[in-house]
Amino acid sequence: MKFVTNKMKTNVWLLLAVGMVVLGSGIVWAADPNGSQTYSDSIAGLKFSVNFIWTLLGVFLVFSMQAGFAFLGGFLRQKNMLSYMAHCFIDSTFGAMVFYFFGFAFMYGGSKLAPGLENGNAWIGSDGFMLLAGSYDVQTIMFWLFQMVFATKAVSIIAGAVAERLKFGAYLIYSFLMCGLIYPIYGHWVWGGGWLSTLPFGSGVKDFAGCACVHMIGGIMAFVGAWVLGPRKGKYNPDGSPNAIPGHNLAYVVIGTLILAFGWFGFNAGSTLAATDLRISVIAANTFIAAAAGATMMLFLTWAMTGYIDVPYICNGALAGLVAITAPCAYVAPWAAVVIGVIAAFVMRGALWLVEVKMKVDDPLGAVAVHAANGIWGMLAVGFFADGTYGGVSGLITGSGWQLLAQFIGTVVALAWAFAWGCGVFYIIKYHMGIRVSDLVEYEGVDVHVHGSPCYPVEEGIVSISGEVIEEQREIEREQLSMLEQAMSNDATREKIYSEKLGRWYMHW
Repeated sequence: MKFVTNKMKTNVWLLLAVGMVVLGSGIVWAADPNGSQTYSDSIAGLKFSVNFIWTLLGVFLVFSMQAGFAFLGGFLRQKNMLSYMAHCFIDSTFGAMVFYFFGFAFMYGGSKLAPGLENGNAWIGSDGFMLLAGSYDVQTIMFWLFQMVFATKAVSIIAGAVAERLKFGAYLIYSFLMCGLIYPIYGHWVWGGGWLSTLPFGSGVKDFAGCACVHMIGGIMAFVGAWVLGPRKGKYNPDGSPNAIPGHNLAYVVIGTLILAFGWFGFNAGSTLAATDLRISVIAANTFIAAAAGATMMLFLTWAMTGYIDVPYICNGALAGLVAITAPCAYVAPWAAVVIGVIAAFVMRGALWLVEVKMKVDDPLGAVAVHAANGIWGMLAVGFFADGTYGGVSGLITGSGWQLLAQFIGTVVALAWAFAWGCGVFYIIKYHMGIRVSDLVEYEGVDVHVHGSPCYPVEEGIVSISGEVIEEQREIEREQLSMLEQAMSNDATREKIYSEKLGRWYMHW
């Protein structure tokens, strides 16, 4: 044991020494950390500044989407709301730090999209670690900031599918791997100059703002996580039929959807990284149109099927349209955005039935149907509807099927990559440290046991105007508890169940 301890100390000191060397090299050499070499008082300089501001505006819009993800926790029961919101918040902090240390370098090293990103190959980047040395530059840091908010959205997709029963330690592990390896490496293949972007078919794989890189990777990981975890208690009857587990606040769901839709303008139009690229008007319009088409389709579909105006389904219809238009938004005309949004609603509804009813995978927020299924549809939609008016990307409507082939390859690779990682990560966690909370924790709620407080603390008993609990009510409750305990103690042949009244487990016949 002493040998192991000494060895660990030695490794720590070696890591610190290497870290100091790396930090020292980064501090000594920088590219343009204050912008004096980048800006110029000229038309070109002003254009650069406008594009700079536009990209930062996109960063702020996409960052605000994290609040939208958090509000979608209204789909959950209130006893687990704080846990879900903690996941969304920590994604934006812990996940961002992982992406800062090495995820960004793996994703964009070798892309040469900004200073300090020169080294890398077709499979992985190797430059830009911690924004040191040549990547200590105003352009590169702006680019990192924009890409960081995308990385944190990819990992937040998973939180909705594994909510209400995942251990916090398991969450930290998959969040670390998503932001550090799984998302960045596939992103390098498509966005960082990797092998998928240079396929000899069409214009290579095109994913303008992240149908595959963000939504498919996050959605497939969410599917595997929910599958390995198993359904929540009470979700399925003995015959396999699913039960609805109502959320606690649908107002939050509507608010969250609106926040996400607003932030999506930065997600899609901001991905031009240039306000001087006037295609942003088409991209923004396509984004809105697809969302509106998806929501409208779900409005009439659920009304016809159930006789009710099902607001949660309408919200998910809008989100499905937003996901599906994310890859093709720059390459298609507005009429195609309508078609993409309408089909996205059907894809989402069909995927919900497939996942929940046929595959028996419990996904509380519908993350798999919204993100994974429509990430696939959005990738293929580029190959169908790209009209050749932007970037030379042409789909089937122009008479060329090569782009569809490239999109298909990129989609299959994303499926295989995320599924393989998901199985490896979640099964290893399950069998080596445990992935699911205990039955008691799940029944009482993850909030109290993991975070030490409910999301909505309330006082028990009857409260007077002065704020004091009335003593008479306390005495009545004590008598009721005593009678209940006495009645239950008379039979020794009872099964163990939980009493909300007593606040503990007891034996019941």
